[in-house]
Amino acid sequence: QVHLVESGGGLVQAGGSLRLSCEASGSTESIHAIAWYRQAPGKQREWVATTGDGDSALYADSVKGRFTISRDNAKNTVYLQMNSLKPEDTAVYICHAENKLGPVADSWGQGTQVTVSS
Repeated sequence: QVHLVESGGGLVQAGGSLRLSCEASGSTESIHAIAWYRQAPGKQREWVATTGDGDSALYADSVKGRFTISRDNAKNTVYLQMNSLKPEDTAVYICHAENKLGPVADSWGQGTQVTVSS
């Protein structure tokens, strides 16, 4: 089982930056990829970015060019650098670990709040 803990959220003005962290513990060797999702009040959970084997990275169109996902394997930590933040980026950001055994074994973190003021 994989346990995920997010940190780094907070309140920032539009145009500012934040860096989120997602630290994994437990059976980290079973992780295939780690993704960030976000959920704003009254809206469905939205995929933001994914990093997988070989430091590959995929981004949602809404964040492409502004957000960067990276990983430090030695620390079992994935980061989400968020630049040029907009009020519409306000959401709870949630870390998700895709397990090599399939979706039934995937893990979710509790999330960290990001609020962008205009």
